[in-house]
Amino acid sequence: MGAGIERTGIGQAGIRRAGIRRAGESDRPVLVRLLEEAFDDDPVSCWVFPDKAHRHRVHGLFLGVFADVALAEGWVDILEDGTAMALWLPVPAGLPDEEDDTPARMRAIADPDNERAELVGRLTGAIHPHDRAHAYLLMIAVSPEHQGRGLGRALIEPVLERCDREGLPAYLEASSERSRRLYERLGFTFTGSTVDLPDGPHMWPMWREPRDA
Repeated sequence: MGAGIERTGIGQAGIRRAGIRRAGESDRPVLVRLLEEAFDDDPVSCWVFPDKAHRHRVHGLFLGVFADVALAEGWVDILEDGTAMALWLPVPAGLPDEEDDTPARMRAIADPDNERAELVGRLTGAIHPHDRAHAYLLMIAVSPEHQGRGLGRALIEPVLERCDREGLPAYLEASSERSRRLYERLGFTFTGSTVDLPDGPHMWPMWREPRDA
């Protein structure tokens, strides 16, 4: 999922000078707050929690599971000033040994009576490729007041450069047409089949082959 992705860039050198660091467990409150802000009006979040007041009550619990998974099983890159972050997971080749319980956990923690809180994870998980090892961009978030400045791209590009050096593909699901266009500029291509949320928005699975170093 993508949120707050840029429309224009303002110079990547200045952004890099601001610093990108690896987040740790002590950063969790900052990560959750940033996810809440960035995804407040995201099409998928609005579908999962259509009532805005209810969304504000449970959204942090829901999104916090993403942060926990990335901190435990992958990594989180965050700008030093806390205005943007990217959650990544390394995905090995081959089918998982057992069914992922994350969707059910998200529903149980955030909104037990809301089937949509689990369904979105089930649907995206069902189409996630496992034939090749890859880097999975789970989520990227940019604070609303800093959107349009190239922060999302600045966070993603170093990881993609490393993927290119290592010959590793990358994968994500775009949750809006705007974020899809950014990812296309970074070398991702639509896999051809959308994730269609019932009576809701589409998501675009996207794959990126490594470029020659």
